[in-house]
Amino acid sequence: MTNAIALLAAEGEEDYNPLLPATYDIVWSIVCVAIIGFLFWKYVVPRFQAVLSERSELIEGGIKRAEEAQAEAKAALEQYHAQLAEARSEAAQIREEARTQGQAILTEMKEKAQEESDRIVAAGHSQLVAQRQQIVTELRGDLGRTAVELAEKVIGEQLSDDAKRASSIDRFLNELDSVTADSASGK
Repeated sequence: MTNAIALLAAEGEEDYNPLLPATYDIVWSIVCVAIIGFLFWKYVVPRFQAVLSERSELIEGGIKRAEEAQAEAKAALEQYHAQLAEARSEAAQIREEARTQGQAILTEMKEKAQEESDRIVAAGHSQLVAQRQQIVTELRGDLGRTAVELAEKVIGEQLSDDAKRASSIDRFLNELDSVTADSASGK
């Protein structure tokens, strides 16, 4: 019996391969794979393509927006540099104008100060001349009276005549002026 079982097993081995599935399994597997492939191709692949194309459009749109933003930023930077250069030149011009105006104001102030100084000096000089004239007039009067009093004491008579007195005083003062002028000129 053991031989018969071994013989039967040897005969069945030639017809039946345990590694190969049965024909009906292969057919049904191919049908299932074809159905799954068809459904995959009909429903899954289009959705996958839609998602991929949507992502592709988003990425490309993002890239375009980024390029546009970069171009705008570059334009804004160039505009900023242009405005900065313009502001610098304007600031230099304003500084130059301020310097020129400052010099003009300084010159004007110096001129006004010089005019005021000249006016004050002239007013002081005229005031000094007036005071000197007043003092000389007062001194002449005092000196004339003193001279008359001294002359009366020296002569011993009274010089009561106003005309004589005035002519004597004037003569005395003229002599005094000539002596003063000679000593001032160094003679």
